[in-house]
Amino acid sequence: MMRAAIILAAGLGTRMVSRQPKALHAIAGRPMLGHLIDACAGLFDRIIVVVGPGMESLSAIAAPHAVVVQQDRLGTGHAAAQAAPLLEDFSGDAAVLYADNPLITRATIERLLAARTDADLALLAMRPADPGRYGRVIADAAGRVQRIVEYADASPAERDEALCNAGVICAAAPDLLRWLGAVRNDNAKGEYYLTDVVGLAVAEGRSAVAVEAPEAELRGINTRAELAEAEAAMQARLRAAAMAAGATLQAPETVFFASDTRLAADVTVGPHVVFGPGVSVGEGSEIRAFSHLEGARIGRDCIIGPYARLRPGTVIEARAHVGNFVELKATTLGEGAKANHLSYLGDASIGAGANIGAGTITCNYDGVAKHRTDIGEGAFIGSNSALVAPVVVGAQALVAAGSTITDDVPANSLAIARSRQSVKPGRGTKSQK
Repeated sequence: MMRAAIILAAGLGTRMVSRQPKALHAIAGRPMLGHLIDACAGLFDRIIVVVGPGMESLSAIAAPHAVVVQQDRLGTGHAAAQAAPLLEDFSGDAAVLYADNPLITRATIERLLAARTDADLALLAMRPADPGRYGRVIADAAGRVQRIVEYADASPAERDEALCNAGVICAAAPDLLRWLGAVRNDNAKGEYYLTDVVGLAVAEGRSAVAVEAPEAELRGINTRAELAEAEAAMQARLRAAAMAAGATLQAPETVFFASDTRLAADVTVGPHVVFGPGVSVGEGSEIRAFSHLEGARIGRDCIIGPYARLRPGTVIEARAHVGNFVELKATTLGEGAKANHLSYLGDASIGAGANIGAGTITCNYDGVAKHRTDIGEGAFIGSNSALVAPVVVGAQALVAAGSTITDDVPANSLAIARSRQSVKPGRGTKSQK
């Protein structure tokens, strides 16, 4: 059966006190909308994202999926109805989800879709520790869902119900669109509630079922505090997945992942390591404490850190070492090469087996453009050297400590570029008194 997902992402994030749309706020380095699209990918044949006016940034994240704009924010039912023109020819199932529910797992969505095969409408529900102002799911004595009542419209008895609506529903697209067209706004907020389609379905004699899932998955995110709670939940999920896949986290609660971090088996991660987006680490490598990695690919059996920083475009080949207070940006460190202390290596290619001494920097930026430094295999760069790009240091070349290199160094050559030392006897500190 064909399936379509309608993702509602038009929220302004007013309670986040932010100028950017709510669904653009990130969890584990990815916007909330991106998480939900990933969970839906492969389960749905069409994905339609409903955004608000001026939300081009969300439209870019939604690409290549269809985007429609809700010009007037008149409620969730009105938002879902904006997708109707794109589903006029669609006879399969349609599910409505919310971009500010980014923790819903693929498995839970699959359970929702499976439940829909035995009922005319299926919805997700939860039993939160604090029901607060969630809408309540009202069922009959047999457990069949009768309606959903928003908290503002609920009676005291209805507010005592423990089963709460998570907002996600699924039904045959023609039915869903018909019910959406019949939703009215005669309620406390004067809005068109998506949840009213449940009562409309039941009024037609259709069956509705609730699929329960953990609150940790279904929580909505409306404030910065809730965003922080969702981040913590996602980090716990990512840490557990990394360890289940064979990585060792020496202090799991101190390690932070991006949603796309990839660790191979037998990777060891020390305390207080942060992975930004776009990092992969090869088998047997060790990331030592207080390192920060982003947009970097690390080969097998490498040692990174402690206190290392790898910036986007960095590639560390097998068995290479990056030590304390070393920063790399758009640099390839060849197989078995070492940069163990206090160096900045930007826009560089460093050959296999090369050794970069403490305090070495590649002077890659001239104030206008970036330039590259190429260091050959087996080269040795002495401590406190400055390599002024563009420059090439040949294979097996030796750069003397303290040199400022502005010209290419041929292979297997020694380059010395520093002032000659001058010693003045009798001019020490005692002579200054």
